[in-house]
Amino acid sequence: MGTTHVPFMTNTTSSPALGAATRPPRDSFWTRIAAELADAIARGVYPPGERLPSEHTLAEQFGVNRHTIRRSLASLSSQGLLRVAQGSGTYVEEFAIDLMPAKRTRHHQSMALAGMRGALRVLSSGTVRATAAQARALQRPARSALLRLQVLREAQQQPLLVGERFFPLPRFAQLEAVVRETGSITAAFAAHGVADCTREESRITAQMPAPEVAAQLRQPATRPALFVESVNVDPDGVPIEFARTWFAGDRVTLTVTHDE
Repeated sequence: MGTTHVPFMTNTTSSPALGAATRPPRDSFWTRIAAELADAIARGVYPPGERLPSEHTLAEQFGVNRHTIRRSLASLSSQGLLRVAQGSGTYVEEFAIDLMPAKRTRHHQSMALAGMRGALRVLSSGTVRATAAQARALQRPARSALLRLQVLREAQQQPLLVGERFFPLPRFAQLEAVVRETGSITAAFAAHGVADCTREESRITAQMPAPEVAAQLRQPATRPALFVESVNVDPDGVPIEFARTWFAGDRVTLTVTHDE
């Protein structure tokens, strides 16, 4: 890829009245370079998904050392504009998809509207005993049996969310097999006679992800993730799913609608 020149604006005019005291502190160089690169990304000089020039190339381009460039790139990465792929380079983040936690939440439909493809993958599964919070959310007796699925949803080969989904047993004993086959919890509900489900409650907070969650989302553990606890109910109002989901904060926007 050819080198794309992004001008780094510096003031080369000297003035006896100003002198050396007006020169910008060395620590400010990295912030100015970060601002220049962010502006270049906004103007499409570096489009989504493109790999930036190497640190060495950028250091020569801006006339600074590689440590300064590294600080600039780290700042942009923490803001969600860049992602670092070990052994490959630094890339402009490719997309941010809007997922709507409305009364009828269907993430695959939001992705389709955005022109993206992706499926839900089951990472692990098992039978667990309901905690007090899970039993209360699902209106089940304490310590009752639940199916637990740990799932990951991707789009364009980028992780969007990772979560734990809990379903009452024995009602949804075969749900895991259908999810693995179809990549859809909605389809799995339909296979169990639940033609429709609605979101009863969503609680959204920003949290620092645990290291394993950050690794699954492919984001730094120092970057907050959007955390959502939700309860879905069947047409009779019976709770059928309790979910704890972490969304990649730099790739996902959650839009809450109030018209349903």
